[in-house]
Order: sequence, then C-alpha cells, then structure tokens
Amino acid sequence: MAHEQTPQDQQSQPAQPVGADPLGDVLEALEQQRGRQRSDLDRLVRIRSVSADPGRADDVEASAGAVAELLEELGLATRVVRAPRPDGAPGAPAVIGRRDAPPGAPTVLLYAHHDVQPAGREDGWTSPAFEPTERGGRLFARGAADDKAGVAVHVGALRAVLPSWAPHEGVGVTVFVEGEEEVGSPSFGALLERHAEELAADVIVVADSDNLRTDRPSLTTSLRGLVDAEVTVRTLDHAVHSGLNGGPVLDATTALVRLLDRLRTEDGSLAVDGLHAGGPPEVEVAEEDLRAGAGVLDGVSLLGSGPLAQRLWRSPSITVVGTDLTSLEAASNTLAPTATAMLSLRVAPGQAPADAFAALRDHLHATAPWGAWVEVVMRASGQAFSADTASAAHDVARAALSAAWGGVEVAETGIGGSIPFIADLVATYPDAAVLVTGVEDPDTRAHGHDESLHLGVLTAATEAEARLLLGLRAALGDR
Repeated sequence: MAHEQTPQDQQSQPAQPVGADPLGDVLEALEQQRGRQRSDLDRLVRIRSVSADPGRADDVEASAGAVAELLEELGLATRVVRAPRPDGAPGAPAVIGRRDAPPGAPTVLLYAHHDVQPAGREDGWTSPAFEPTERGGRLFARGAADDKAGVAVHVGALRAVLPSWAPHEGVGVTVFVEGEEEVGSPSFGALLERHAEELAADVIVVADSDNLRTDRPSLTTSLRGLVDAEVTVRTLDHAVHSGLNGGPVLDATTALVRLLDRLRTEDGSLAVDGLHAGGPPEVEVAEEDLRAGAGVLDGVSLLGSGPLAQRLWRSPSITVVGTDLTSLEAASNTLAPTATAMLSLRVAPGQAPADAFAALRDHLHATAPWGAWVEVVMRASGQAFSADTASAAHDVARAALSAAWGGVEVAETGIGGSIPFIADLVATYPDAAVLVTGVEDPDTRAHGHDESLHLGVLTAATEAEARLLLGLRAALGDR
C-alpha cells in the first residue's frame, strides 16, 4: 500500500548529509517499527474492553492502562482521566498524552477510542474474537479495526516522528483516547469541559472512520446525525384470549407491524414528510461493492432510489433495531395489549435531530392503524457533521494520504453512521480543522462477527499520519 522508491528512483536523487532528510528518516523509522506496532495492536485487542458490559469494567480499566503505557513510552506527559455521565454514574477511563507545542507552532489533537463492541455469539467467529489472528493479509479480532487500530496508527506515527524533532521543532501533539465511544460517549461532554484547555488544538484528527477501498484512501467529510426513538403501540388495557376475542379485537403486535410498514413506500423509500436529504457526493458507491460488503442475499432488493452514495451518506434512513414483543418461548393464545420497537433514525447533514424526530413522531401518530394508541419517545440523539474541506490542514491531509497510498487520488466520502461527539469538538473549538480518517474498509465488518483490519491499510494510514504531522507546521505557520 505505502509508496516505496525503486532502486532507479534512489539512484537519481543527489546524496544528502545524514539527518538532512527528515521525511526519509521518518519513513525508515516507520519500516523499522512495523513489527512493534503489530505487537502493540495484538496486545490491545486481547483486552476485552467492552464498555457496554458492566462485568468488563476491569478490562476497560486495563485497556486504558495499556494505552497510557504506550503514550508514556513515547515521552508524552500522560494521565488517565474520568468524568461523570449525565446520570451521575462514573464514566469510563480516558487517556490524555501531551507534547506541548514549541513557541508559535500549532497543536494537533489525535483522537481514538479503546473500548469495543461485544463480540456476540462465539460460533459467529471463524477464530476467537479476542485472539488476533492473521488470514489473507487481514487481522481478525474484535476491535482490530474499530478502533484499537486507530490507537496503533497514532502511536506508530508518533514513534517515527517524535525522534526527528528537536524540542523547538514540529508541532504540539495531544493524544486523546476515550473509553466509551461504543456506548455513545456519555461522559465526553464532561471530559471536554474539564479538560478544554488541555485538549485545545488547531487541527483535530479523528481516527475512527473508513476508506472507500483498501487501495484508495478517504477523508470523511460528512456524517449523518442520529435519533433513537422508542415507539409503543397500545390496543388493550390487558391481555385477552385470542380464541374468544380474535377477529374483531386488535392485538398490539399486528398494529405495530402495520405502523412500521407505513414508514416506507413500495420501493422502500421513506414516506416520512419533513425529513431532509442532501445532494449526491462526487464519489459514487458501486452496487456490487455494497452488496458484497453488507452481505446482501441474492434476490434481495436495495431500498429506495437514486445514487447509492446519496442514499448511504446524504439521505435519512430508519431502521428497526429492536423490539419488545412476546418471545416464541413465551408465546400463548393471547392478544398482546402493547408492543414496542426501537427505531434508529439517521439524520442527513443539515437537519437538526430534534426536527427530524418531530417529523418521525408526527408521521407515526398520523398513520396509526385502526385507532391504535401510539407513543413516541426520543431516547438519544446526535448531531450530523459536514466538514469545511477548504482548510490548509485538509490540503496537507490529502497530500499525505495520496503519497502514502502511492499517489492514488483521495476520495472525499461521507459515512452513513454517526460520531456525535464531533459536534461537541466543533462547538468547543470552532476554529479547528477537523480531519476524519480511519483504517476500515468495506470488508472490515465493524461491530459484526469476524471484524478485521487490512494490514496494508494499517501501514499506509500510519505513514499518512506521519506525513501529516511533518507537514502541518509549515502549512499552518505561526499560531
């Protein structure tokens, strides 16, 4: 993945004094530390830092400790910090490591998270979820890509770059690795408030996204917002016998199914008035790539119409992510009085989550079947993100990514998912350039079984970040 000079290229270059080529020294250091970087990553993914599982709190603590050790080894002033969640419960440990900026130099904030999703069923994994296993140039393990590879990229790039800087050279660096991104970053706002000065930066690199393909790097320039809405349907004040009452008496499960069906038109497009959509991005997504990456079964149609990139990145979507219905094990000849579903509404950039929720709520009330009672409650929300890509930092990032991928043009893409805390960063540091990068690709299967990291992408992403760090001082000038 990373560009390597041919012997002819090397012969055509004039000889230089030792130490006169900082980029060459850094690229050589990157090559030498690659095995160590892989060992770091293997160590991190073996720690079962599942933030959603209270029984794994000790593992989350151990994961933060392991990250702190890596940052301390780089010579960064490092500490583990915590802040309370909005409900007063203690937040998960985060790690901050700092190199103060030389006089006049900008500061770069490097973000990642060390917590991971639950592994799910053991039989869904080809190899054990928390035992890193290499197959076909990919590293399989929970968190191998999302997002312990983000930690590995930051550490690997800094390990190569920092020795090349004298104390008065380079840029300030702050590494911030949180421990509860996979549960919505509930204490992020409090952490940001407590450590606002410590985390202040001119450029923010969020290493938690993906690339269009393994052979083409991407900068993520937009993210959809998020609304989690709980929908409860009521038709009876108590459960009754389905034989004695079935026919004229409506059960809540049937009403809920009909209600959810009314969210879409015949071709699968959303039927909810008031949800905004943006125009298509410059980059398109191939249908065969989407089907293969998502595992769409043969014969199953894709929903909606229009360019796929627009449907994935710039348009709203609604997914039923959970239901509270009578299970098969508990089934009896009974009409259920209530039924509940959790809807995940992804909000297009440019629309406020509160306005999108209001449109969804009004639609559900207006389309309630057969007079069923419908209650809709917002459980969580997050802002969308749209980057200003005209900054000098984006220019440096594009050049760095292209060089690390051997001259391939950088794709400016969107992501259908949400990273709500980016809105908090933008609000707190409105003058900072936000660069959203990552190591994932269409085959990564983040959050699913057999999550994996393409090792060539790890190498290229680390080189790109090293090039970015080297280039920012000249590009941004004195602060």
